[in-house]
Amino acid sequence: MRDKRPAARQILSLTALLAGFSAVVAYANDPETPPGPAFSCASVDDTRIEHMICTDATLAALDRKLGSVYAQARVLSNTGSALKVEQRGWIKGRNECWKDEDETACIASAYRLRIAELQARYHLVAATGPIRFTCGGDTGNRTMVVTFFTDTDPPTLLARRGQDISLMFLQPSASGAKYAGRNESFWEHHGEARVTWGYGAPEISCRKLP
Repeated sequence: MRDKRPAARQILSLTALLAGFSAVVAYANDPETPPGPAFSCASVDDTRIEHMICTDATLAALDRKLGSVYAQARVLSNTGSALKVEQRGWIKGRNECWKDEDETACIASAYRLRIAELQARYHLVAATGPIRFTCGGDTGNRTMVVTFFTDTDPPTLLARRGQDISLMFLQPSASGAKYAGRNESFWEHHGEARVTWGYGAPEISCRKLP
């Protein structure tokens, strides 16, 4: 009589394979399985910042949100190629978080600031303003126009004096609303603001116009 055990083993192997495939499909469709970031994690090096983003649900969610916001910004951008170059520069800066003592917090902060920046620059969230201020202390552009975005995280503002525009983020403050950018700051309290505009520039006083 012919031995039927090899055929039986083949049937068992096929059954196990199908069961494994079903498990993979079920895992992929499980709503409790946290989705990954906007980029593919298939070829990410374990030593790179991207690996941390792939394995951390919070960072992955921030990456997906940035991907959505960036796509909206590209639609509205008049210089799509410049925005791409800018985004690549941001990614390089984000990847420098490996030097930080708390890499996860550094990465999360980089994402939140970039998302808030794009939302404000391209007016992707509700805005308050523009509000006009008149500023003293120099003989140049005395008028400053400020637009606030309270729905970004953190809240932001865009301030314009002449042809210069500064993006600033809300800072902790004991009183009033204090914002800081790269070389500018804006501290408003009761309709008046203390402003610095440019590296090493003196503080000036600005008053809200009716």
